Amino acid sequence: MIHATAVVAEDARLGADVKVGPYAVIESGAVLGDGCVVEAHAFIGRYVRMGSDNTVGVGAVLGGNPQDLRFNPATESYVRIGNGNQFREHCTLHRGSQPGGETVVGDGNFLMVGVHLGHDVQLGNKTVLANGVMLGGHVVVDDGVFFGGGTAVHQFVRIGKLAITQGHSSLSKDLPPFLMASELNSVVGLNVVGLKRAGFSPDQRSEVKEAFSWVYRRGYNLAQALELAHSRHWGVEADCFWRFVQKTGKRGICGWRGRHARRSEREEAGPTREPSVQSA
Repeated sequence: MIHATAVVAEDARLGADVKVGPYAVIESGAVLGDGCVVEAHAFIGRYVRMGSDNTVGVGAVLGGNPQDLRFNPATESYVRIGNGNQFREHCTLHRGSQPGGETVVGDGNFLMVGVHLGHDVQLGNKTVLANGVMLGGHVVVDDGVFFGGGTAVHQFVRIGKLAITQGHSSLSKDLPPFLMASELNSVVGLNVVGLKRAGFSPDQRSEVKEAFSWVYRRGYNLAQALELAHSRHWGVEADCFWRFVQKTGKRGICGWRGRHARRSEREEAGPTREPSVQSA
């Protein structure tokens, strides 16, 4: 199922039932598992290692060189992709920046039109990245995250499990699990809908909400909240939140910019301040 105009290296390894569309290019050494589909004009680099049932859309580029001025193109580094992922039109994934380094994509992810994953990104499972999302180098994204269209994430930032961003958000700080982010490094609430869809019980959601309030709503600084959290037992879900927060680096975590905080700022700024965007 290889189109006559496609260019597929003789030593590229293609599994059973792989389809390659017109003018697609698959370089020497690339590995594609069973049932993969490579659409027209897509490019699969030599250091791509892909599982089964992945779809690579029109004009997508997987395995390009990192956008790093110090990168030596002779470096042997990889893009490793799991199973059942969709890379829509013109997605770009760059390989690792160091010898043996890897950009990793898990299973069941949906990357919409024009998504970019920089070098050494670690993308979990069952994430959704809407059109034009850009992840800088070494970004780590946990399972079930949803990025609104045009979201930009700075290099080395971590995004926690089941977090969600509004369209055109910009993140240069870590976003803890289960939270909603908007604009620049702004937390605007809990991803309640995402928690329900993930099967969290009312008790589990309540405990996550309590952990969230200790960090963002009760006036504690982060060190105080962590100290208080250590004094009690938490369930698995809330413990996931605390472990993420505890590991935050120099950049810190996104701050609280909820509706009440926004109203207070507008009152202090006076009537000339532009109205802020409300959370979805």
